[in-house]
Amino acid sequence: MVQTLTVEELKKRSAQAQELIEKLQKQIQQIKLQTSPASVSEKVTQLQKENEQLRTEVEKFKKELENAEKNQPSQPVISESTKTEKKKSESKQKPAKQTENKPKQESKKTPAPVDEKVDFSKLDVRVGKIVEVGKHPDADSLYVEKIDLGEGGRLRNVCSGLVKHIPLEGMQNKMVVVLCNLKPSKLRGVLSEAMVLCASTAEKVELLVPPADAQVGDSIIVEGFVGQPAPEINQKNNIFGLVQVDLKTDDNLNATYQGKVWQVSGKGPVTTSTLKNVPIK
Repeated sequence: MVQTLTVEELKKRSAQAQELIEKLQKQIQQIKLQTSPASVSEKVTQLQKENEQLRTEVEKFKKELENAEKNQPSQPVISESTKTEKKKSESKQKPAKQTENKPKQESKKTPAPVDEKVDFSKLDVRVGKIVEVGKHPDADSLYVEKIDLGEGGRLRNVCSGLVKHIPLEGMQNKMVVVLCNLKPSKLRGVLSEAMVLCASTAEKVELLVPPADAQVGDSIIVEGFVGQPAPEINQKNNIFGLVQVDLKTDDNLNATYQGKVWQVSGKGPVTTSTLKNVPIK
């Protein structure tokens, strides 16, 4: 360990060494008086040698003390005898230069696309029939419908926020257009397994109307957009959100996607009653 000496410590050591020299001188005088000449000579030689070493050390401390007081009186002083030890200690303790390990940047994960291009063909839109309808027990704005979609007798449970726009009798036994591959979710505690599609404005909402000859379960297509529907539409893949911006009615009351009419193959177009050029939701 490196020994760091302050000015006060140097003064103290110098005084201690001086006292020791004086003590040795007294011992030499006592030996001369108490012992034989041969013994005296031997002892004196030994003590004189020690005395000379102490004088050398005292002079060394004095010089260091003078330099310390002259240059940096308030700072610690490292004695010459410890400088070499300090250099050796530093060389041993000096850590090896470490290479900086930059944190790896994690690649941002983006949801994989369902297929190649997102368009109307990713929607599973079918003709359905409302066979039962009532108000939601815990939400005044919602209807709860049971809809036949041609799935072998299975009826889907669907919640629709149409209470303020369409009377109950306007829903019962109606043929409707339904988005069927929407992820099932609960609305105020009631499971909804699809969505009834409507032409919609802030003031008015109308059910989309399938062709007169359409049957329950018929698929609705748009010419030029052919492909398999996505397994599931949810908030993560946002397929309906991407397609919905291009869904609207036209001047002839037809439901369209990018200006092309929705239709049941060989049976006619999907329409609305009165709303022209409005979004479909």
